[in-house]
Amino acid sequence: MDPRKLPEGRLGRLARLASLGARAGASAVLSGDGHQAAAKHAAEVLGTMRGLAAKVGQMASYVDGVVPEEHHGAYEGALRMLRSAAPTSSADDVRRVVREELGDDPEALFATWSDAPLASASIGQVHKATLHDGREVAVKVQHPGIDRAVESDLDNAGSLEVMLGALSPRGLETKRTYEEIRARFLEELDYGLEADRTEAFARIHAGDAQIRIPRVVRERSAKRVITTEFMRGHSLDDAGAFPEEARRAWAETLWRFVFRGTLVGGMFNADPHPGNYLLNDDGAVSFLDFGCVQALDPAHNARARVMHLAALDRDEAAFRDAVIALLGTRAGPHEARVTAYTRECFAPLFESPYRVERPYVAKLVHDMRDIGKAAFKKDSNAVGLPPNMVFMNRLQFGFYSVLARLAVRVDYARVERSFLAPA
Repeated sequence: MDPRKLPEGRLGRLARLASLGARAGASAVLSGDGHQAAAKHAAEVLGTMRGLAAKVGQMASYVDGVVPEEHHGAYEGALRMLRSAAPTSSADDVRRVVREELGDDPEALFATWSDAPLASASIGQVHKATLHDGREVAVKVQHPGIDRAVESDLDNAGSLEVMLGALSPRGLETKRTYEEIRARFLEELDYGLEADRTEAFARIHAGDAQIRIPRVVRERSAKRVITTEFMRGHSLDDAGAFPEEARRAWAETLWRFVFRGTLVGGMFNADPHPGNYLLNDDGAVSFLDFGCVQALDPAHNARARVMHLAALDRDEAAFRDAVIALLGTRAGPHEARVTAYTRECFAPLFESPYRVERPYVAKLVHDMRDIGKAAFKKDSNAVGLPPNMVFMNRLQFGFYSVLARLAVRVDYARVERSFLAPA
C-alpha cells in the first residue's frame, strides 16, 4: 500500500493511527533525535490521513500544553506543515472535482488557473486563479475521497477519543458531546454552508475596517469548491519580527473578531489555527476558512454576556454566579473546580491589561485534564458539558495560543467594552 495515499476506509485509517502510536512509544526510549524522528513520522502519517487526524496534528502544532513541553519544539516544527502544507491532491484529481462541481474545466471557468496549490490542509487545498473580470481569487477544492475518510474517522471510536481528548475534560463526555463533534466535522465537508457562514461573519463585522473577510464568488462555488476574494498578509509565524505596536493592534483585532462574533453575533469560528489569519501592516487581520462554525443558543449566549460583563466589572461574586448559571453545575467539589478554572480562563479581562503567555495557556490545558480526572470520583457531583462548550474549549485554547505568539500586553477589557456597550 502506498504510504502517501489517502486512506479512506475505517480499518486502513485505524491501522495508520496504530502505527503512529507505536512509533511515538518507541521514540520515548531512544536517545538523541528520537523524538524529532517520531515528530516527523507523525507529520507524515497525519498529513497523509488528512481529515480528523490532520486536525489533531494541527492542534498539537500550536496549542500549548497538548504536547509535553520537553518535546514541544520537535513536534511544533514537524507538525507546522499540517496548517498549510499537508500532502496535496494531484492536479488531475483537483480538475475532476472542479468539473463535477462547476460543470467545466478550470481554464474555461477562470481567466487564469494555477495547478500548483498555494496551500493544502485537512479537508481541501487552495489554488490561485483570476476571474474574467480581472479579480484575483482563491479556489478551495476538497481532496477527493475526504468525505469517506472523515466519516470513517467519525465511525472510529479511537479517532473520536483522540479528538475529544484535545477538546474537553475526559470523564465529562456524553452522547450529545459525540453528536456535536460529529455534526461540526461533517458540516466542514459542505462548502456551500461555509459560503453562507463566511457571509454571516462579514455581516457581523461590517463597518470594522480592521476585520477583513473575503467575499464569496457564488457563481464559482458549490458543495466541494468555494471561490473567494484573494487575500494577502503576513503569517503569524512572521509576527515576531514586527514592533510591539503592530502586534498589539493585531491582538486587539483578533479579540474583537472572536468575542464580538460570540457575544454579539451568536456564533464563533471553532478552528482558530494560525493558518487562518493573515496580518496586515495597518493592524487589520484577514480571516480565512469558516468551515467549522458553532452557532450559540440565545439563552446560552445571554448567560455568557452576563459572565463577561461581571469580569469587566471585576465582580468576583457575580462572575461565579454567572459561571454556575452557564454551566449548570451542582454544589460540590466539581462546581468549585470548574468555577475556579473558568476564573483562570478570564484572567485577560480581570487582570487587564494582560499579556497572554504560553505557560499560562499550557496550564489551562493541563488544568482542564485534571478536572476530567477528578470527574471520575464518586463525590465529585460532576455534570456533563452543556451544549456549545466542546468547541468553545477548542476556541479558547487555540485562540489563546495564537495571542501568546504575539507576545504583547493588551487592554482586552477596553477592547471588549468597545463592542459590548453599543450592543
